[in-house]
Amino acid sequence: MSAGLDPYRDWLRSRLSKELGVKEAQLVIQGAVQRRGWTAVRSLGPRDVVAVLQDVYEKMRERVGDGRADKWLEVTTVDLARFAETVPVPAEGAAEGALPTPPPVRWGRRAHDLPLLLARAHSEIAARSLTAIRSSAVMSSLERAAEWDVQATLAEVRRWETEDRLTRLRSDHARIEVADQVAAAVAQAQVLRLTVRELENAARSGQAVEGQLAHNRLMSSQTDAFLDTFTPLIDMTDADLVMPDVETDLDSARFALGVPLHPNVLRARHTLNYAQWQAGDAGDASPGVLHAQHDLHLAEAEAREQLDSTLDSARRHQDQFRTLGVKATGLDQRAARLASSGGDSLSIARIRLEWRQTRSAARIQAHRFLEAIRFLEGLVSET
Repeated sequence: MSAGLDPYRDWLRSRLSKELGVKEAQLVIQGAVQRRGWTAVRSLGPRDVVAVLQDVYEKMRERVGDGRADKWLEVTTVDLARFAETVPVPAEGAAEGALPTPPPVRWGRRAHDLPLLLARAHSEIAARSLTAIRSSAVMSSLERAAEWDVQATLAEVRRWETEDRLTRLRSDHARIEVADQVAAAVAQAQVLRLTVRELENAARSGQAVEGQLAHNRLMSSQTDAFLDTFTPLIDMTDADLVMPDVETDLDSARFALGVPLHPNVLRARHTLNYAQWQAGDAGDASPGVLHAQHDLHLAEAEAREQLDSTLDSARRHQDQFRTLGVKATGLDQRAARLASSGGDSLSIARIRLEWRQTRSAARIQAHRFLEAIRFLEGLVSET
């Protein structure tokens, strides 16, 4: 592929040359291509560029320190986002000759596979159309709009692939969260058994605890019935899984790519380019172009709102997880100290119950955080 058909590689080479020199910049790009198994002739897109920038960032931290490296990455990624607003990712395809035969579409077996199937079909059609346009002198002026169409259809495929991954992730999270609830119920059952035993001793000594005793016996029997139903359905070891890592940097500049690479924004940008082609000499004064520009601005605003809302939600879950994590650690340590000093069984059981409940609440926050991050990474990551 000629340099003119690989604008993101050209942009990356030019940008890295300023920091590393022309020769080392080229070596860095070649190394990234080889490590990730990309073909040598594959044109790069913005997500690929982000991956290479992350590699360079790690090198710069060692050379010039975190402060300068952080600033460089932030400025460079924001500039990349601006570049992505005006330059479509070039699609592969011969400039002339017969249309390539696309690979067969992978048919889904479930109803919710259909949107992904449809998106893949649209992507294949767009790629074939671009190839036909490139091979036709009559339609050559449509090439830029067709490139945006290809990028928009690929983004739609990524949207549904991300949704499919999120569905499976949410299913895994739900399974673990149920295991946490059952583990908390086991701890609660222990507290209730010890409480009933203590109240029975108090009743035998003449204390008026009949109401408390009856209530705790009722709660104990209900908890045992719950455990009889749910314990066989889950794997109790899930409740002791290590907590997920929630230390993702939510202020990373790479999330700036979320708006220009959003499927709705790319679709609106394709519509604008097509309207400009239709307008001909009328140019941007054409009503169709003005309407398409308005729709593009709306799509960008909605994408930015969605991105900001998701980031804000992720920050809240991250903060709540950290708070609950500290509390859970304190409770665990407190129970261990009480057990080592010969504390009574009921007091230890109560702390263990609170620990289980706090740990369960912390895991829920971690899971919601991960789901938000997976959605964001579906917009901006290389895979």
